[in-house]
Amino acid sequence: MNWVDPHIVETWAKGWSLAREVSLPVKEKDGWRVDVGWPQQRVRYVFPHLSNTFQQLAETISEPWHFLKVCAPPEAVETLLPARWRIQPLRFMMTCFKPMSSTKAGLPKGYRLELEKNIPVPIAKVISEDGEIAAIGRVALVNDFIIYDRIETHPAHRHRGLGSTIMKALETIGFEQGGTKGVLVATPDGKALYESLGWQLYTLYTTAVIPEEANGTDGYSKTQ
Repeated sequence: MNWVDPHIVETWAKGWSLAREVSLPVKEKDGWRVDVGWPQQRVRYVFPHLSNTFQQLAETISEPWHFLKVCAPPEAVETLLPARWRIQPLRFMMTCFKPMSSTKAGLPKGYRLELEKNIPVPIAKVISEDGEIAAIGRVALVNDFIIYDRIETHPAHRHRGLGSTIMKALETIGFEQGGTKGVLVATPDGKALYESLGWQLYTLYTTAVIPEEANGTDGYSKTQ
């Protein structure tokens, strides 16, 4: 397993908290705790590697909607978890420490780009001709890191290059505000897009959660 820099993971956690407008991470031994406070994500713990602290939390936490997130493969995480925990779909922490590759074409006909720069968490949107938000994304700046978050393209508008447009627009905003290095956590579908723009896989990012099913109902959050 590759060594993971705790500073990068902490920076990602701070940027995620800023982008989601929740409490900033608090040091928890060799990881960080974020008091999220959402109905289906009360607390998240983020770790750069598996550790005794991670295992102790897995063994002692019993409340639903607590999340353990760690830069490790799911098969290694699963061996440390009591039965009440569930592994969520694998995610990928990625980095880009140079300008992204340029997109080959502009927006297709019927779309326009809208930017909201002068707010705490800048937003880029692609709007369709009927006024629908076809794609959207946000950035948070932490020192010289640009944290990309909530990059989404509506299913009806996919495969038209809108995601690339959003990413390049957010990169420009980040550069204007002094950022130089990009970090994000990607889904499998997102990973392919980011790799096409020059991003590289930094580490696997595994999430475990105690869902409500532990107390008698089924289902769990898909929030990253």
